[in-house]
Amino acid sequence: MRDLPAPRVDGIDAARGLALIGMFIAHVAPVAAAPEAAELLAIADERPRLLFALTAGFGLGFLTGAVRPVVEGRGVLRRQLAVRAVILIALGLLIAATLRPLVFIILDVYGVAFLVMLPLLFLPARTALAIGAGLLAVTPGLATAVQYSADLMSAREGGPRLVYDWMLTGAYPVIVWVPVMLIGLGLARLGAADPRVVPRYALAGAVTAAVMLPLTRLLPAEADATASTAEHAVSASALALGNVGLGLVVIAATVTLTALARPAVRRVAGAVLSPVTAMGAMPLTIYTLHLVVISGAKRVEGRFLTDDSWALTIGLIVGSMAFAWLWQRFLGRGPLERLLRAASGRGRVRPTARVDGPTR
Repeated sequence: MRDLPAPRVDGIDAARGLALIGMFIAHVAPVAAAPEAAELLAIADERPRLLFALTAGFGLGFLTGAVRPVVEGRGVLRRQLAVRAVILIALGLLIAATLRPLVFIILDVYGVAFLVMLPLLFLPARTALAIGAGLLAVTPGLATAVQYSADLMSAREGGPRLVYDWMLTGAYPVIVWVPVMLIGLGLARLGAADPRVVPRYALAGAVTAAVMLPLTRLLPAEADATASTAEHAVSASALALGNVGLGLVVIAATVTLTALARPAVRRVAGAVLSPVTAMGAMPLTIYTLHLVVISGAKRVEGRFLTDDSWALTIGLIVGSMAFAWLWQRFLGRGPLERLLRAASGRGRVRPTARVDGPTR
């Protein structure tokens, strides 16, 4: 049998790079005084993290063979991914304990989500999509309901708080991330850049966003203390569905521009997006470096500790694009990605892919 690793899809890396830029804005852009500007900045909070989770699912699909999932060596591949997950958990906890950035850290949650995904890696494409979409309609509301439950929050304070935060009550609850990853995994199995598949997930995402996001404006806001827990739960699930729908539209757009458009358009889009694509190809390096930078930028203003600054926001975006583009051009794979790959044994043992076509 042939060793047939799935190639990278530039459009997915570009979407992941956009998600990183959105995180930078959410983390260090100053709070806006104007309501319209504040609402615009709020968009950079929830949507990039869900877009990042979507691209993580695509990434797992590529690692496991994409439309030709591996057959032999699945156990080896799962062990390699488990090692990666443990390293990410350790790195996230280490950064939280030492650098103490003024943001929620995704690395440890990302690692926990990888561990949860291990038994789900080789689900058929449509099964992964159905389970992911079905869970996503429920789990954001469940996570929100937990936060409105005095008994469960008391249990969190008296029990394994970190586990509660990972799974339910944190900024990036695994019960929400895993369904989003399953959607990305299923689409990678169907064909992330297949010209028959891309318009379908673009349309599905657009319709979902068009229905769910206006619905959230009819439901109580998160800060509305007069609303019931059920209303808050429905609003959270509708918002997550709508934002994941928008994420699918973004991915479809970047994939179309870099892989499916006319050659002249692909060349121009590839050149324009290349710094963002380079960022998305080394997310662990860029995300970790940005935590180091913003941790060093902490200062006291008035009586409050902050790291917010437009100069820092712009510097992170421009500096990350320049660093990633130059590194990829002259050195290839990102530095932390190389270390993670070597530590997990990915470079030494590679599973064999099947050659009989996609699983639908």
